[in-house]
Amino acid sequence: MRPLAPRHQGRTFAPSEWRDGRLTARLQGVRVGSAPIVAALLGIALLTAACGVGAPARSSGHPSTNRVGSTLTTSTTTTAVTTPPPTTTTTTTIPPLAPPAALAPFAPGGPANEGAWTAAGRTVGATVAVYETQLVPPEGSLAAGIAWMDTKLLSAQLYSGSKSPGGGPYQFTAPILPTQAASLVAAFNGGFLMNSAGGGYYTEGRVVVPLVTGAASLVIFTDGSVTVGAWGTDVSMAPNVLAVRQNLVPLVTGGQPTAQAARPDWQAWGATCGATSCASSVQGIENQWRSGAGVTADGALVYAAGPGLTPLQLAQLLARAGVARGMELDINPNWPVFVTYAPAPPTAPAAPANGSDLQPSSAQGPATFFNPAWARDFVTMSARATPATG
Repeated sequence: MRPLAPRHQGRTFAPSEWRDGRLTARLQGVRVGSAPIVAALLGIALLTAACGVGAPARSSGHPSTNRVGSTLTTSTTTTAVTTPPPTTTTTTTIPPLAPPAALAPFAPGGPANEGAWTAAGRTVGATVAVYETQLVPPEGSLAAGIAWMDTKLLSAQLYSGSKSPGGGPYQFTAPILPTQAASLVAAFNGGFLMNSAGGGYYTEGRVVVPLVTGAASLVIFTDGSVTVGAWGTDVSMAPNVLAVRQNLVPLVTGGQPTAQAARPDWQAWGATCGATSCASSVQGIENQWRSGAGVTADGALVYAAGPGLTPLQLAQLLARAGVARGMELDINPNWPVFVTYAPAPPTAPAAPANGSDLQPSSAQGPATFFNPAWARDFVTMSARATPATG
């Protein structure tokens, strides 16, 4: 702004105005007798006009002097600029989910502490976000691992691979980068190769494989929350859907195994390896490595995996863990994997060295998701910066 031109002594000034980008200071009813007084009054007029231009006048509860055209006299004690009261933001803290209750074994004689939950992985704000336990399924002999995840504390992200779903490149793909490792708590496998999945795949704003109505779907939303359900019934496309991973049909509905889970044609739940070989020439067996995931009534995410499982046994394990809606994920010895990461201190990044398997006998492990060659999809669960609102 250019300096104001001096006024002659003894001249009477009119009210302040702003026009054509120039400030003409005129003070009505005040006779100026010296240059210092002129300078002071012009400074007040300049400040007054600047506060009144480009923003609506604010009410301060007393006579206002920051509006263009107002009269300033020497008798007022009102200042031209007022500071608004501080704005207070109230943050609502969503409490974590209640920890899971111990699971009743299906039969006596199982492993020690069967059904009792133990904390796993790094804490989130000093609160345990993942619990793990073991349970032998009905008519089974080998214990399966079950993990319970607090979706109020954890945020889900789908990572995509060059084999499943294919069709990259993707922003989120193996290996997990240091930025994501900083908050990583757990990670687990996705579903079948897409030509066997009987469903579709949506991520990063595009449909990689068309979604199928009725297919079992793991759905991740833009706020990091996650659910499982039948596409078109329990879940459907919406602006806040971030990713959808479909695999076969629902395994658990209404807290119970589906009728399909108990059908004798177990091959409908995927082609399996033989007892000792995955060669295509070897006959597959029903009791094989299987994994699955589902959500409880209060929104927790549950994962289960183990060797020697039938589709029905996997469904029974998920239902016993409180799953209301569940689905089968990948099967056979090479693919099921669930890992938690517990760096010390908890603020350090996750790494293979601080990871632990839910099932130590699984073929994959803590290094899997940090391997650039890993070509299959998987899901990460990371500590939230803010609680989930759902």
